[in-house]
Amino acid sequence: MSDLRIETLKMPGAEVGPENPFPALGGPVDVHATLEVSPDIPAEDQKHVGWGQPPGCLPYRVQDGYRRKKRSRRFRVAVLENEALRATFLLELGGRLHSLVHKATGRELLEANPVFQPANLAIRNAWFSGGVEWNIGMIGHCPFTCSPLFAARVDGPGGTPVLRLYEWERIRRVPFQIDAYLPDGSPVLFVRVRITNPNRVEVPMYWWSNMSVPETPDTRVLAPVDHAYRLAYGHGLQKVGVPIWEGKDASYTTNLDRAMDFFFRIPDGHRPWIAALDGKGQGLVQTSTDRLKGRKLFLWGQGVGGKRWQEFLSQPGHAYLEIQAGLARTQAEHLPMPAGAEWSWLEAYGLMQADPRAVHGKDWAVAHSHVEGKLETLIPRRRLEEEFEQGRGMADLPPAEIIQRGSGWGALENRRRKRAGEPPCCSPALVFDETTLGPEQAPWIALLETGAMPAVEPEKGPNSFMVQSEWKELLESRARQGGAASWAEWLHLGVMRGYAGDLAGARQALEKSLEACRTAWALRCLAVLHRIEKNPREAADSLEQALLLRPALARLAAECGQTMIEAGCPQRWLHLVDGLPAAVRRNGRIVVIEARAALAAGELDRVDKILRHPPTVDDMLEGEVSLTDLWFGLNEQRLSQAEGKPVDDALKARVRRDFPPPREIDFRMVT
Repeated sequence: MSDLRIETLKMPGAEVGPENPFPALGGPVDVHATLEVSPDIPAEDQKHVGWGQPPGCLPYRVQDGYRRKKRSRRFRVAVLENEALRATFLLELGGRLHSLVHKATGRELLEANPVFQPANLAIRNAWFSGGVEWNIGMIGHCPFTCSPLFAARVDGPGGTPVLRLYEWERIRRVPFQIDAYLPDGSPVLFVRVRITNPNRVEVPMYWWSNMSVPETPDTRVLAPVDHAYRLAYGHGLQKVGVPIWEGKDASYTTNLDRAMDFFFRIPDGHRPWIAALDGKGQGLVQTSTDRLKGRKLFLWGQGVGGKRWQEFLSQPGHAYLEIQAGLARTQAEHLPMPAGAEWSWLEAYGLMQADPRAVHGKDWAVAHSHVEGKLETLIPRRRLEEEFEQGRGMADLPPAEIIQRGSGWGALENRRRKRAGEPPCCSPALVFDETTLGPEQAPWIALLETGAMPAVEPEKGPNSFMVQSEWKELLESRARQGGAASWAEWLHLGVMRGYAGDLAGARQALEKSLEACRTAWALRCLAVLHRIEKNPREAADSLEQALLLRPALARLAAECGQTMIEAGCPQRWLHLVDGLPAAVRRNGRIVVIEARAALAAGELDRVDKILRHPPTVDDMLEGEVSLTDLWFGLNEQRLSQAEGKPVDDALKARVRRDFPPPREIDFRMVT
């Protein structure tokens, strides 16, 4: 019998912590979004590379309040189960599929991370490894990765219980839903996804389902391809053969020494699927209907840095790789979704059991053809397509029960639409009820209904931001009529204008905000504009003023220190950091910035003292090499002084050969 129930999962976990109070203006661009593309990649496959990336994660706030201290925590989970499989979803963490167990063998098909430990790998910063992550909207993981989704029970055909996960995605302004179910006796978990564009304009769209599976020396990743587009960090997108790359069989990830992506180019019209199988020919297989055409392999590599990242995200002994499935051929692109369009597809996840001699044979074509034949037995392509067609009506069924509520932004959007005489943003299948409206939506409800935003205490700052054009027009209209007077209204208008690329207008609004009340919020946003305009000294001045107003904010201190180093005034930062509160000074990120400033100022003993007991940087960024750069920089300067030689390429190469960094500070993804 198929069953859906709500349970509690207990495991060690860090807290996500408070969100960053400052808007993410001028946010970082994901590594996939700005790439050089090899000319041998067909024009059709690179048509949308680099197109459609938003300027950061606004209107969402950055989630960087986590630490590395873990305690025993209870996570609310939904469990789908039938005779063959048991699937466990983390409702408070993006609805991630945490575990998928094949009951007859007791085999866990995913890498079920035994801990919850966020790290800085996503568009909103916080991200964690393991399971199957659902990514919508934009390059850089999902805005909801570390946030709750709406969860509901739907009564599917024949009474099959369906777990519906859904939300209103604020950057693309689209609702999405994930309907997961396990019919009686089904050997695969079905996951039906639907995205609708309720806007009057085309929007760039993105979706990738990222599956984490155990990485072992005998694990082979297979897909029905003979070539792929390879992305190595720090390099462009290149066409390569599969499975042999530079004399190594890349289908076994432990053969490779550094992090990289392989986007498998499945031929048009061919059944899309991907699998990761062990030495016995067993493991996870994923397939879908044809809209989800992309397939990818991600690996950390066997270098010191890749292994360090694996442990940083989990525990020793839990190495993983990722196999993924997406709307586009690569993760460097968004696809144009027409106004009013609906996109949907069906995914299937299950245990593949194949002949290990064929799976691990030298003939690649025989290997993937054999697995595809076994897939056709497990879940025939025609059967999957029939299941997809039969489920069209299910996607519109209203929930029988709301299990968990998400944010209030969908309800606010429907209220705005009603006032503007527009249809709702979604069908009755998705319930964004007004009980979800709370303090974050309150200022915007007031603006909508009274034409003005309520007063905000300067010490607290805004608790939410908006960049949607309709809300911007409400504030612009108020400003044109001479009504905008509060510092907070002008701050919001400055953020909106800056996000839209109107830097002059943003500066004007922020200066008006400062005239109304001198706040750290406006000063910091003004500094961001200076940085965008390549004026680091002016940015440093504004950030110093902001930090003097709010010295206890470590995030603000980090921005200030980073900018002062960029401005070429490290001594100024070293003087300022000495006067910060002790809790801020102890922050790992602040300590690293202090060491960078000391290195730039030639205070080598200060750098050495810090590196003797290296700090833990809670929000270590994917691809960041700040700690190893400090190590190499210190040894370069010492060697240069001792031998009276310049720090040239030869000396740098010598240091990298003769002074390997300690393992605990080595996060290099490229060596």
